[in-house]
Amino acid sequence: MRRLSTVTKADHRERGAAGVLVAVMMLVLIGAGALAVDTGQIYAERAQLQNAADAGAMAAAQQCHKAGTCTVAQAKLWAEELSGANSNDGATAVDSVDLSVPGQVTVVTSTLNGSNGAGFLTKMFASALNAPPVTVRAGATAVYSPPGGATSFPLAFSDCVYDLSGAVVTGDVQLIQYKPGRGSCTSTSGHVIPGGFGWLNQNGGTCKATTNASGNAGSDPGADYASECDPILTSWENTILAGGTVEGTFPVYDDAGGVGKNGWLHIRGYATFRMLGWKFSGNGDPQVFRPGSCSGNCRGIIGQFVKFESIDSVGETPGTGADLGTVDIRLIK
Repeated sequence: MRRLSTVTKADHRERGAAGVLVAVMMLVLIGAGALAVDTGQIYAERAQLQNAADAGAMAAAQQCHKAGTCTVAQAKLWAEELSGANSNDGATAVDSVDLSVPGQVTVVTSTLNGSNGAGFLTKMFASALNAPPVTVRAGATAVYSPPGGATSFPLAFSDCVYDLSGAVVTGDVQLIQYKPGRGSCTSTSGHVIPGGFGWLNQNGGTCKATTNASGNAGSDPGADYASECDPILTSWENTILAGGTVEGTFPVYDDAGGVGKNGWLHIRGYATFRMLGWKFSGNGDPQVFRPGSCSGNCRGIIGQFVKFESIDSVGETPGTGADLGTVDIRLIK
């Protein structure tokens, strides 16, 4: 019996269609891979470069502040010291450093291959489509400036007792008394400032007060603070007894006015003070701790002003207060 063939001329014409379809689909798959994998690689690289730029800008800002002044070349070296260490391959190129704005450092980083030093990123899939390698960049800006405001322990120091000049790191250890005010210590308005420190109105009994530089803060007329501050004093005491250091950033006032609950203190700026002892009342621990020469009716604080740098997170508002040795270093973009 003869075998019948079912192959037609049309079937012969369709031979090879699957190969064309596979070839077209391969291009689509490579394109999809380039879009998914290579784009993801670029975003991952940019995230690492952003870490490097952030670290470099913060490092340069900190060093420029410590030095008092710096050149672009110096700032670039300081940025390079930390930028590479904050990328996965340990290598990042610092393209530029901008110091044109006072108190501000802008750092731009770009791709640097840690193995061969190439300044570009080779894409895995897109190279099959003859797409060229890319250079990825990221930038960051850090500022160093005095705090513009603070929420802290409800206490403010008088400008009369602030003794930290720009040339020293720490001031003298001193006893700062609540009252009486010094006759020779006057404000910018010529009024005698009442005492070496003053209590501030609390935020709803939280043992915290919010103040702003160049603004007035409500003054609490009482000589003693409320008992809700005891846990904070206890923690300070435990830290000092354990050999640690207690430093806080406090507002400094240069003028005062009002009477009783209508009293106010004008905030000049913020200074960091190292607490060594205090006598806020006669009620014993923790309101009295190593009072030294502050005895009897004395209400006072023993300690010293110190220079201090605070590194904060992205999004903080740049400070506008007087630089009293305390500076915030933060990213603004």
